[in-house]
Amino acid sequence: MSIRARHSVTVAAMLIGAGAGLQPAAAAERRSTLDDQRSVAVTIYNDELALIKDVRQVTLDAGAVRLALRDVSARMRPETAALRNVIRPGAFDLLEQNFDFDLLTPAKLLEKYVGQTVRIVKTNPRTGVETIESAQVLAAPQSVGPQIFIPQGVGPQVFAPGQGVVLKIGDRIETGAPGRIVFDGVPATLRDRPTLVAELNNRQAGAQTLELTYLSGGLSWQADYVAELAADDASLDLNGWVTLTNRSGTAYRNARLQLMAGEVNRARPDLRPMPDPAAMNRAMIAAQAPAPPMKQESFFEYHLYTLGRPTTLADNQTKQVALLNAAQVPVRKELVLNGSDTYYRSSVGDIGQKLKTGVYVEFVNREGARLGQPLPKGVVRVYKRDGAGNAQFVGEDRIDHTPKNEKVRLKLGEAFDVTADKKQTDFKRREPNNPASYAFESAYEIVVRNAKNEAVSVTVREPVPGDWTMLEESKPHAKVAAGTAEWRIDVPAGGATTLRYRVLVRY
Repeated sequence: MSIRARHSVTVAAMLIGAGAGLQPAAAAERRSTLDDQRSVAVTIYNDELALIKDVRQVTLDAGAVRLALRDVSARMRPETAALRNVIRPGAFDLLEQNFDFDLLTPAKLLEKYVGQTVRIVKTNPRTGVETIESAQVLAAPQSVGPQIFIPQGVGPQVFAPGQGVVLKIGDRIETGAPGRIVFDGVPATLRDRPTLVAELNNRQAGAQTLELTYLSGGLSWQADYVAELAADDASLDLNGWVTLTNRSGTAYRNARLQLMAGEVNRARPDLRPMPDPAAMNRAMIAAQAPAPPMKQESFFEYHLYTLGRPTTLADNQTKQVALLNAAQVPVRKELVLNGSDTYYRSSVGDIGQKLKTGVYVEFVNREGARLGQPLPKGVVRVYKRDGAGNAQFVGEDRIDHTPKNEKVRLKLGEAFDVTADKKQTDFKRREPNNPASYAFESAYEIVVRNAKNEAVSVTVREPVPGDWTMLEESKPHAKVAAGTAEWRIDVPAGGATTLRYRVLVRY
């Protein structure tokens, strides 16, 4: 037998049996699994929160009943759990409930046995003869060795260096398991699946339809949009997807799925440690193309989206379902050169060479533009086809929750062929001998260049601080806001256009 094998830990299958089923208290326990589940509904909110409604058909004895509801979310907020009989309200009194989220693993089993006695089984590598010694567990590792037999699908974990088990065997102390460890049983609170245990006083024996409702973390959603610009940049096709992620520690089979869009206020209690699922692998499952968009409705001050068919949310899975689709939505493309309010109170000279112009597209979320439904916040990714007909990525931006009839404005990037040079051509302080006067007069020259084979229009937007007055300008400006002056500059193909202006600023 190898040294590695001698330091492996094996949990005896005959002692594990059916998990907690060997405990004396578990003999009177009624266990409910997903086989009892008749329906499940999941409403997911934006802020890593979900409302679970789990309906099960369970047969209960009369009197005191210990009901163990298995396969609930490992991220359950137990203080929000509510159990009721949906057909006969008042069929039982709920006396107590306990949320057991310590899951059966070799590391957890050893941890529960710290201070207790186990048996160590050693095998002579030459003769095959086994010897058994009693040992007290003084310290437990956070994980166990690579060669493990664990029933019920609990996989092996690898020892972290220096974190082995510490045992007292007779009058000596040993680190690492010198053989197989045999346990006398599984603690009642150590379960193979997250479990809510309810202590009931049931009035009448028989089958009951129970609904367990609770809030849970570990479930989240976000909207993702894919837009394709037309060749002339005058319209786009928009498809919306809902990306769902389930890290709650359990699956929701054939669930009725709803999504709540909006900022739902949540009280912030003292932080409580919540169990995180061990596995973080994610499977990406795309919805089928013919799937209809989700139905949406106004709900309180939010918007509720409902998937028109049941869907399964597997644990540690990311899933996408169709949200909306709209074709030929009119858009407006804009090139914007944004300035700054920092150079209006001092002499700066050259401000910048080859300054980039931002590229924006804008559309209105209205029925006349072939949309007209509330858009949940998310990321819009924009594509455009090249000369060979291949879709190329041209930029992305994040949008907030957008009601109908509101504008959606996306910044896609910086223009390559349209640049600008900017400099301050004059600066002086009005009434320089008056220390109480803060009035500054300055002049600027902006040269916008266009290397494209077609003319472009560029919006020059300057945030001007204080109380300002435009004294001179080569092109008329628009005062689009109290502190913003804006010019629309037409630049010919392969040419340049110069904007000059002088402004008086008082603070």
